[in-house]
Amino acid sequence: MTKLGINPQTIAQPLARYSHGALQGPWLLSSGQLGAHPNGSIPDDVEAQCVLCFENLKAILADAGMTFANVMRFNAYVTDRAFFPIYGKVRDQYVEGSDFASTLVIVSGFTRPEFKVEVEITAYRGDLPET
Repeated sequence: MTKLGINPQTIAQPLARYSHGALQGPWLLSSGQLGAHPNGSIPDDVEAQCVLCFENLKAILADAGMTFANVMRFNAYVTDRAFFPIYGKVRDQYVEGSDFASTLVIVSGFTRPEFKVEVEITAYRGDLPET
């Protein structure tokens, strides 16, 4: 099975030598997405950063032929506990129901101090076995 890197042209390019997403068979794993515009600018507002994270994830999913309905797991990282409800509000605008796993971790910071949130996903394209 061939592994395919996913790097949508509509989002900021990776900060180093990696892909925004890795697709192998029915599985897509994303790199952590930060709240940066394609031109590299970073909004100060945490809600705006969350929206950019989810818009980036939406583009990665689309390039892999998926939507948020395919997401099995969200891993999110924020730099302040006060950002948890803001992150949750934005996530709820992109997903329906609760048929996914989710983790949120408070961290001391990211590669640049302006970043306040980072989100990564694991998605599956195809039918899951009946339970």
